[in-house]
Amino acid sequence: MTVSEPSHPAALRLVEMLDLADRAVEACLSRITTSEGRSREQWRALMLLDEGAATDGAEPAGHTMGEIAARAAVPPPTATRMIDKLVSDGLAFRRSDPWDRRRVLVHISPEGHALVTRAALDLDKVLGSVMTDLPAADRLDIRGLLERLGAAAGVLESPRSA
Repeated sequence: MTVSEPSHPAALRLVEMLDLADRAVEACLSRITTSEGRSREQWRALMLLDEGAATDGAEPAGHTMGEIAARAAVPPPTATRMIDKLVSDGLAFRRSDPWDRRRVLVHISPEGHALVTRAALDLDKVLGSVMTDLPAADRLDIRGLLERLGAAAGVLESPRSA
């Protein structure tokens, strides 16, 4: 009896490499999540809320609970409890949507932004050195490929423009 070759060796190797990358990111994130008492899902929510924050001093756009649940990869009731915890810890706040008062948007607080900034600096110490060794075009290629993969897998709505 002979062992047959995998029908898609390139795909299997890609999955193996992405799994390795996920474990590396998890190892980096776990140092931060453990020291800050946050779950990975809370980090996903905080990173979403922090997008566009504090570059010009303007408040970033708020996000709906549906957006947060999708980004954090949790069911909506879990997202609500998670945001309740972030709000009670002073890392986020809720505000009525100025265009639709029935809708509530979640925003990152200055304390939450400071926490994400500290985490980004810690992550950059580990991951940044790897990325800075790559040419800018390769970094964009990697980002583009990962975004396309996320979109194809249904975990990212659509790839962002680079």
